Amino acid sequence: MAFQGAPYAFSEIAIKKYFNSSVRTLGCRSFEELFAAVDSGKALCGMAPIENSLTGSIHRNYDLLLESQLKIVGEAIMPIEQCLITNPGVRLEDIRLIYSHPQALEQCRQFLVSLPGVDAVASYDTAGSVIMIRDRKLRDAAAIAGKSAALDLGMHILRAEVQDPSPNYTRFWIIAKQENHWETPTRTSIVFSMKNIPGALFKALSVFALRDIDLIKIESRPLRNRPWDYLFYLTFAGTLEDEKCRNAIRHLQEITYFVTLLGSYASRSLESGESDQ
Repeated sequence: MAFQGAPYAFSEIAIKKYFNSSVRTLGCRSFEELFAAVDSGKALCGMAPIENSLTGSIHRNYDLLLESQLKIVGEAIMPIEQCLITNPGVRLEDIRLIYSHPQALEQCRQFLVSLPGVDAVASYDTAGSVIMIRDRKLRDAAAIAGKSAALDLGMHILRAEVQDPSPNYTRFWIIAKQENHWETPTRTSIVFSMKNIPGALFKALSVFALRDIDLIKIESRPLRNRPWDYLFYLTFAGTLEDEKCRNAIRHLQEITYFVTLLGSYASRSLESGESDQ
């Protein structure tokens, strides 16, 4: 199963929590490589982060999902604990650079601001940053990553829970070429583009409201080659097995340019092991 990052990245941790610790994983340097690995069959499926409760949506993965035509077959929500990790013996006052993925740095903004004279440096991965400072034996640098990266790589956790003081969760979509499901689907995600007429968005959303269908999430993205027109990614409770959901989609198709089904799937919390079934 593919993920973006080095071993011990949060995406790999999510894979092992969702499936089991013995599942084979494939680390990819970028989200583009992650989607390509699944699309080519190199990996059966992939774990792609799609939203963080502190920093919001990961827009590139929305775009890649539509470009690749892969399907969402599952959702995992995992609590994220960020740690400041160093080589053994490094003190806080020794640190001049802190490396991590841009999303992780943003999740720890308040902590980073509290360190005068320390620069945050964006890198391609959280766990990869730990590996880099270890291999280079850096004494004036630290990384922000999960605690398992420190424990398994023989590094030191200088500070635990350095993320901003709010609940920190990341939502992942499991993507695959085929609509395989490990649990009974309970929600559906679609993408659509509307005609540019007054009240268009209200009309689009009303097809769900009129049928008492709960809307879980809506996200807009620019439509390429058509400035100021947008794609709308929408997740609702229910599946196309439900007649009212099928009717809502038919109604939506009448007032939009296109509607594409991204997948129906179950959502599971990796904190408690519970799903939304």
